[in-house]
Amino acid sequence: MSIVLFRVDERLIHGQVVIGWGHELRPERYVVVDDHLAGSAWEQELYQLGGDGAEVVFVSTEAAKRALDSYLGDATRTILLTRDVGTMRRLAEGGAMRGRTVNFGGLHHGPGREKVLTYLYLAPSDVEDVRRMMHAGVRVQARDLPDAPRVDLADALDLK
Repeated sequence: MSIVLFRVDERLIHGQVVIGWGHELRPERYVVVDDHLAGSAWEQELYQLGGDGAEVVFVSTEAAKRALDSYLGDATRTILLTRDVGTMRRLAEGGAMRGRTVNFGGLHHGPGREKVLTYLYLAPSDVEDVRRMMHAGVRVQARDLPDAPRVDLADALDLK
């Protein structure tokens, strides 16, 4: 599999992703799925600085859905990132990510969000998106860093 990590992390490309996950998984490419960033060249430049030599690609949700099979089928080791749960859920719709695991990392405290783990706060709409991903055949787990314990998000949210 060329996508070595699907991750939801509101900070996208930052230290935990590049140093923690990057050193563990050695990505050659980061695919950032974000409708806003896909159209903002100057913000893309800022995120590219953090890519640690890997290619950084910015795509809209719709473009990512069209390219998902291509990303999965090529040999380039890729970390696919979304800023929010809803974007990852849209990628998973229709079984496009059936059998894959999505890692939930840094989603921090904010309006309407409740604490699930020290690094994971979810709003009711996020929990519903997690449920919908599970129904689409996606495994959901939380782990901020590769050496941290895996948490089955379905269990943590009592969704089974």
